[in-house]
Amino acid sequence: MMQANTMKDMAPKLSVVIEQDEHGYYAWCPELKGCQSQGQTIEETLANIKEALELYLETMN
Repeated sequence: MMQANTMKDMAPKLSVVIEQDEHGYYAWCPELKGCQSQGQTIEETLANIKEALELYLETMN
């Protein structure tokens, strides 16, 4: 039996660049101009950029 694809399975693959600076971490997505976020830790920054990516992609629909 085949299962239907979920939205997560169909999600596009995007690159995320994370850099450290004097204020913490900064993340941005090269494929989506202006999609960026920041955080105090890498984990926080990853969570923040994932949310930013989801919101960015929602506005494209």
